[in-house]
Amino acid sequence: MFKKVFSTLVLIVGFCMSTQAQQECSLAIGATESDTIIQIFQLKDDQITNLEEFKAALEIETRLLDEERKNLFETHPQSTPEDLTALGAKYKVLEERMKQIFKKYDLKLLALFNEKQYQRYVALCQEVSRKPLEVVME
Repeated sequence: MFKKVFSTLVLIVGFCMSTQAQQECSLAIGATESDTIIQIFQLKDDQITNLEEFKAALEIETRLLDEERKNLFETHPQSTPEDLTALGAKYKVLEERMKQIFKKYDLKLLALFNEKQYQRYVALCQEVSRKPLEVVME
């Protein structure tokens, strides 16, 4: 049950990357099956290897944040409206950190895309009225 709820939360966070009018377009690496991403973007072997590494790292980071979330709900006072307001503020911080983790790994994968793959990503984002993430080359 908990895994299902957490998976749903991860999926929602993956797609809700921004509070801007037009939301950022997420690849949802941690919530989407690798095969889907591989097929849609026709990833090459080295990109597939990186995708799997990114998914593993993302899982570790999100698991740590989920532990923080559980600890917050178990230990934070919740008996007054002020307690609940403080709890909500602390939860929002964790939620924002989760969004940033997803975005970090999306950007890492996007940085590995060739021009054709990136243009496919942009086109798909436009189809669903999302703002594509911009990859800054170093």
